[in-house]
Amino acid sequence: MSEHNSTWTPDPSPSEAGIGAAIKALIDDGQTLLEAEIAYRKAQASYGLGEAKAIIVFLLLGLAFGFFTLLAIVVGLLLALAHYVGVWGALAIVGGALALLAVICLARATKRIRAAKAALSAGGKP
Repeated sequence: MSEHNSTWTPDPSPSEAGIGAAIKALIDDGQTLLEAEIAYRKAQASYGLGEAKAIIVFLLLGLAFGFFTLLAIVVGLLLALAHYVGVWGALAIVGGALALLAVICLARATKRIRAAKAALSAGGKP
């Protein structure tokens, strides 16, 4: 007599093996895509950081040169006006004009700060 195995396992059909292979390929493609996206974002961040550093350096240099230009203009105005109204008069005129400009700029800045605070606290634009 021959003995029969009591457990029966069906043979996998070709379509099931194809689905498993397709799912594995899909997962591998997803992992590859994710790794490529992460590498791209790292390269993008690195480029942006490098550009930001250069922009900051040029901005600081531009502000420094602008400051020294304004300083030269103030000294030039003091020297030019000193011949007409005297040293103290020139100092009063140039100092007063600079103080007036500073007050105007600070007033506009505080007005914009208040408007921005109001817009942000209200959740919308003014």
